[in-house]
Amino acid sequence: MESLGAPGVGLLVALENVFPPIPSEVVLPLAGFTASQGRLGLIPVIAWATAGSLVGALILYGLGRLVGHDRAERVLDRLPLVDVEDLDKAENWFRRYGGKAVFFGRLAPVVRSLISIPAGTERMPVTRFCLLTTLGSLLWNTTFVLLGYGLGTQWERVSRYADWFTWAVIAVIVLLLVRFVVSRLRRSRARRS
Repeated sequence: MESLGAPGVGLLVALENVFPPIPSEVVLPLAGFTASQGRLGLIPVIAWATAGSLVGALILYGLGRLVGHDRAERVLDRLPLVDVEDLDKAENWFRRYGGKAVFFGRLAPVVRSLISIPAGTERMPVTRFCLLTTLGSLLWNTTFVLLGYGLGTQWERVSRYADWFTWAVIAVIVLLLVRFVVSRLRRSRARRS
Protein backbone atom coordinates (compact mmCIF):
# COMPACT_ATOMS: atom_id res chain seq x y z
CA MET A 1 0.00 0.00 0.00
CA GLU A 2 2.85 2.37 0.78
CA SER A 3 4.59 1.67 -2.53
CA LEU A 4 1.45 2.19 -4.64
CA GLY A 5 0.05 4.99 -2.48
CA ALA A 6 -3.56 6.17 -2.65
CA PRO A 7 -3.96 4.96 -6.28
CA GLY A 8 -3.03 1.48 -5.00
CA VAL A 9 -5.94 1.69 -2.56
CA GLY A 10 -8.21 2.52 -5.50
CA LEU A 11 -6.85 -0.44 -7.46
CA LEU A 12 -7.44 -2.85 -4.57
CA VAL A 13 -10.98 -1.56 -4.06
CA ALA A 14 -11.73 -1.88 -7.79
CA LEU A 15 -10.52 -5.49 -7.66
CA GLU A 16 -12.63 -6.08 -4.55
CA ASN A 17 -15.73 -5.03 -6.47
CA VAL A 18 -15.01 -7.52 -9.25
CA PHE A 19 -13.49 -10.28 -7.09
CA PRO A 20 -15.25 -10.07 -3.67
CA PRO A 21 -12.72 -12.31 -1.85
CA ILE A 22 -10.48 -9.23 -1.56
CA PRO A 23 -12.27 -7.61 1.41
CA SER A 24 -12.55 -3.83 1.48
CA GLU A 25 -13.22 -4.26 5.20
CA VAL A 26 -9.49 -4.98 5.55
CA VAL A 27 -8.08 -2.73 2.81
CA LEU A 28 -9.87 0.45 3.87
CA PRO A 29 -9.04 0.40 7.62
CA LEU A 30 -5.41 -0.40 6.75
CA ALA A 31 -5.39 2.57 4.38
CA GLY A 32 -6.85 4.71 7.17
CA PHE A 33 -4.15 3.52 9.56
CA THR A 34 -1.46 4.28 6.98
CA ALA A 35 -2.95 7.77 6.57
CA SER A 36 -2.88 8.25 10.35
CA GLN A 37 0.88 7.56 10.24
CA GLY A 38 1.28 10.35 7.70
CA ARG A 39 2.35 8.03 4.88
CA LEU A 40 -0.81 8.66 2.84
CA GLY A 41 -3.20 11.59 2.71
CA LEU A 42 -6.63 10.92 4.20
CA ILE A 43 -8.62 12.74 1.48
CA PRO A 44 -6.68 11.13 -1.43
CA VAL A 45 -7.21 7.68 0.12
CA ILE A 46 -10.98 8.23 0.33
CA ALA A 47 -11.10 9.75 -3.18
CA TRP A 48 -9.09 6.92 -4.77
CA ALA A 49 -11.04 4.25 -2.90
CA THR A 50 -14.30 5.74 -4.16
CA ALA A 51 -12.95 5.98 -7.70
CA GLY A 52 -11.88 2.32 -7.45
CA SER A 53 -15.37 1.36 -6.27
CA LEU A 54 -16.89 3.12 -9.25
CA VAL A 55 -14.51 1.48 -11.74
CA GLY A 56 -15.18 -2.00 -10.34
CA ALA A 57 -18.93 -1.38 -10.30
CA LEU A 58 -18.86 -0.15 -13.91
CA ILE A 59 -17.13 -3.36 -15.02
CA LEU A 60 -19.96 -5.46 -13.55
CA TYR A 61 -22.60 -3.01 -14.80
CA GLY A 62 -21.13 -3.39 -18.30
CA LEU A 63 -21.24 -7.18 -17.93
CA GLY A 64 -24.92 -7.02 -16.98
CA ARG A 65 -25.63 -4.69 -19.86
CA LEU A 66 -23.80 -7.01 -22.26
CA VAL A 67 -25.77 -10.07 -21.11
CA GLY A 68 -29.09 -8.24 -21.28
CA HIS A 69 -32.62 -9.42 -20.68
CA ASP A 70 -32.95 -11.91 -23.56
CA ARG A 71 -29.78 -13.86 -22.79
CA ALA A 72 -30.57 -13.86 -19.07
CA GLU A 73 -34.05 -15.22 -19.91
CA ARG A 74 -32.58 -18.02 -22.06
CA VAL A 75 -30.12 -18.99 -19.32
CA LEU A 76 -32.80 -18.94 -16.62
CA ASP A 77 -35.11 -21.04 -18.77
CA ARG A 78 -32.55 -23.86 -18.66
CA LEU A 79 -31.99 -23.77 -14.90
CA PRO A 80 -33.87 -26.13 -12.59
CA LEU A 81 -36.20 -24.57 -10.01
CA VAL A 82 -36.27 -21.25 -11.86
CA ASP A 83 -39.24 -19.83 -13.72
CA VAL A 84 -38.64 -17.25 -16.41
CA GLU A 85 -41.48 -15.32 -14.75
CA ASP A 86 -39.06 -14.69 -11.88
CA LEU A 87 -36.94 -12.56 -14.19
CA ASP A 88 -39.96 -10.38 -14.90
CA LYS A 89 -40.66 -10.10 -11.17
CA ALA A 90 -37.02 -9.17 -10.51
CA GLU A 91 -37.10 -6.59 -13.28
CA ASN A 92 -40.28 -5.06 -11.87
CA TRP A 93 -38.71 -4.99 -8.39
CA PHE A 94 -35.59 -3.36 -9.75
CA ARG A 95 -37.65 -0.78 -11.67
CA ARG A 96 -39.43 0.07 -8.46
CA TYR A 97 -36.42 0.10 -6.11
CA GLY A 98 -33.49 0.32 -8.54
CA GLY A 99 -31.98 3.57 -7.28
CA LYS A 100 -32.38 2.64 -3.63
CA ALA A 101 -31.05 -0.85 -4.32
CA VAL A 102 -27.91 0.54 -5.95
CA PHE A 103 -27.28 3.14 -3.22
CA PHE A 104 -28.00 0.94 -0.20
CA GLY A 105 -26.44 -2.09 -1.88
CA ARG A 106 -23.09 -0.28 -1.67
CA LEU A 107 -23.41 -0.43 2.11
CA ALA A 108 -23.81 -4.20 2.37
CA PRO A 109 -21.06 -6.80 1.98
CA VAL A 110 -21.50 -9.19 -0.96
CA VAL A 111 -24.40 -7.11 -2.33
CA ARG A 112 -21.90 -4.29 -2.99
CA SER A 113 -20.60 -6.13 -6.02
CA LEU A 114 -23.66 -8.03 -7.18
CA ILE A 115 -26.07 -5.09 -7.39
CA SER A 116 -24.21 -3.72 -10.42
CA ILE A 117 -25.22 -6.66 -12.62
CA PRO A 118 -29.02 -6.17 -12.51
CA ALA A 119 -28.46 -2.43 -12.86
CA GLY A 120 -26.73 -3.16 -16.15
CA THR A 121 -29.18 -5.83 -17.26
CA GLU A 122 -32.06 -3.44 -16.60
CA ARG A 123 -30.14 -0.68 -18.40
CA MET A 124 -30.29 1.79 -15.56
CA PRO A 125 -29.03 5.09 -17.00
CA VAL A 126 -25.26 5.04 -16.54
CA THR A 127 -25.17 8.59 -15.16
CA ARG A 128 -27.67 7.72 -12.44
CA PHE A 129 -25.86 4.45 -11.73
CA CYS A 130 -22.54 6.30 -11.38
CA LEU A 131 -24.03 8.94 -9.09
CA LEU A 132 -25.70 6.43 -6.76
CA THR A 133 -22.65 4.16 -6.78
CA THR A 134 -20.33 7.06 -5.99
CA LEU A 135 -22.49 8.33 -3.13
CA GLY A 136 -23.00 4.89 -1.56
CA SER A 137 -19.34 3.95 -2.00
CA LEU A 138 -18.17 7.29 -0.62
CA LEU A 139 -20.17 6.66 2.55
CA TRP A 140 -18.86 3.07 2.90
CA ASN A 141 -15.24 3.96 2.12
CA THR A 142 -15.18 7.04 4.34
CA THR A 143 -16.58 5.07 7.27
CA PHE A 144 -13.99 2.29 7.07
CA VAL A 145 -11.05 4.59 6.30
CA LEU A 146 -11.95 6.84 9.25
CA LEU A 147 -12.33 3.83 11.54
CA GLY A 148 -8.83 2.69 10.60
CA TYR A 149 -7.54 6.24 10.98
CA GLY A 150 -9.12 6.59 14.42
CA LEU A 151 -8.12 3.17 15.72
CA GLY A 152 -4.51 3.59 14.62
CA THR A 153 -2.46 0.52 15.44
CA GLN A 154 -5.64 -1.36 16.40
CA TRP A 155 -7.14 -0.98 12.89
CA GLU A 156 -7.50 -4.78 12.64
CA ARG A 157 -10.41 -4.63 15.11
CA VAL A 158 -12.56 -3.13 12.35
CA SER A 159 -12.08 -6.25 10.26
CA ARG A 160 -13.23 -8.49 13.10
CA TYR A 161 -16.54 -6.64 13.53
CA ALA A 162 -17.02 -6.28 9.79
CA ASP A 163 -16.60 -10.06 9.45
CA TRP A 164 -19.55 -10.60 11.79
CA PHE A 165 -21.67 -8.25 9.70
CA THR A 166 -20.57 -9.97 6.49
CA TRP A 167 -21.47 -13.41 7.85
CA ALA A 168 -24.87 -12.10 8.99
CA VAL A 169 -25.60 -10.81 5.47
CA ILE A 170 -24.44 -14.10 3.95
CA ALA A 171 -26.64 -16.04 6.39
CA VAL A 172 -29.69 -14.00 5.41
CA ILE A 173 -28.94 -14.58 1.71
CA VAL A 174 -28.53 -18.33 2.28
CA LEU A 175 -31.80 -18.50 4.24
CA LEU A 176 -33.63 -16.64 1.47
CA LEU A 177 -32.11 -19.00 -1.09
CA VAL A 178 -33.17 -22.08 0.90
CA ARG A 179 -36.69 -20.66 1.23
CA PHE A 180 -36.77 -20.05 -2.52
CA VAL A 181 -35.64 -23.61 -3.36
CA VAL A 182 -38.12 -25.18 -0.93
CA SER A 183 -41.00 -23.13 -2.34
CA ARG A 184 -40.00 -24.13 -5.91
CA LEU A 185 -39.83 -27.80 -5.00
CA ARG A 186 -43.27 -27.62 -3.37
CA ARG A 187 -44.71 -25.83 -6.40
CA SER A 188 -43.15 -28.41 -8.72
CA ARG A 189 -44.62 -31.30 -6.70
CA ALA A 190 -48.02 -29.60 -6.62
CA ARG A 191 -47.99 -29.26 -10.42
CA ARG A 192 -47.19 -32.96 -10.83
CA SER A 193 -50.02 -33.97 -8.49
